[in-house]
Amino acid sequence: MWRDLLPVGRDKETRGYRRHAWTGADADCRAWFRDQAESRGLTYELDRNGNQWAWLGDPEAGGAVVTGSHLDSVPDGGAFDGPLGVVSSFAALDELRRRGAEFAKPFAITNFGDEEGARFGLACVGSRLTGGHLTREAAFRLTDADGVTLPQAMERAGYDPEAIGPDPERLARIDAFIELHVEQGRALDLSGDAVGIASSIWPHGRWRFDFSGEANHAGTTRLVDRRDPMLPYAETVLAARREARLADTVATFGKISVEPNGVNAIPSLVRGWLDSRAAGQDALDRTVTAIEKAAREYADAHGIDVTLTRESFTPVVEFDHALRDELSRILGLEAGLDVPVLGTGAGHDAGILASSIPTAMLFVRNPTGVSHSPAESAAEDDCLAGVRALADVLEGLACK
Repeated sequence: MWRDLLPVGRDKETRGYRRHAWTGADADCRAWFRDQAESRGLTYELDRNGNQWAWLGDPEAGGAVVTGSHLDSVPDGGAFDGPLGVVSSFAALDELRRRGAEFAKPFAITNFGDEEGARFGLACVGSRLTGGHLTREAAFRLTDADGVTLPQAMERAGYDPEAIGPDPERLARIDAFIELHVEQGRALDLSGDAVGIASSIWPHGRWRFDFSGEANHAGTTRLVDRRDPMLPYAETVLAARREARLADTVATFGKISVEPNGVNAIPSLVRGWLDSRAAGQDALDRTVTAIEKAAREYADAHGIDVTLTRESFTPVVEFDHALRDELSRILGLEAGLDVPVLGTGAGHDAGILASSIPTAMLFVRNPTGVSHSPAESAAEDDCLAGVRALADVLEGLACK
């Protein structure tokens, strides 16, 4: 499975992945998922929001146990973020069949669409729509860098955007959702454990800063006559690092758009996107407030206008304690593992769905902690340990 999926959407120069929502690479990933489902005799289903499901048992019966993740990527992302969870889900089913396990509940593997938000700027679109956290109207306003709207992209890919919206009936039939994911950090590497259990997801969000100045000639405009928005933007980037360090949080400007974007032109507009996350809401609020204050002060000093727009926000997510404890019990009983429980600063579909259904996560060790990069990796033995752990958990939750 891994060998078949590995080349899909991989850039020949960067060696990173560009599996963005509703593109050709995304279609290839979706075709791969369907092939894996049908080759195992599972019932394939595409829901109203473009999420893929592979069912064993009656999907209408209720009480289902579901596992899976996503197959899309950030720009030039790594091979493991998302796909490891989907591949491991199919592999865990294979392992359970090898063991002769008999399912007592309906079971499904899922691929949630547009988890990374690389194309339309909003993460977890598929699960947000399903859980009612993203309205149909707001989804229709999502636009990519080329001006293509989400419904236009879906139509071009052969899907009906008119159908999208909340899916409470589907969620009501699910008793538990377990998502396996490569760890995006080094906690397991430092503790020496191959597998961990998630406790919570830090609150996090994305904010857009628009610095508006005046376009002019780079060679003939005196420095004192300039209204250059790049200067307060650059100072704000440094302020973000300073404020995050002071508050023990993280803050990153990882995307920028410049107009008119000419080498010999002073910009008229610099637009930068801030990603900030923290272990607690208060610390996150302090960080973003301090960065905004700095941005306004720097903008005023340069005669620049600045506006701030919060584009997305996810509060702290505490995974279902009873389900989390059950995972610990199962892994301790079946595998003799004392599995560490750890928080994460990365968002996931399991976090979005946590307000609607019991969810939990398993992490697989990442030896370098590098993620959202072609250097992202996990050792084969650790991946296999993750498959065995997931199989143990699914057997304990869904089998006789």
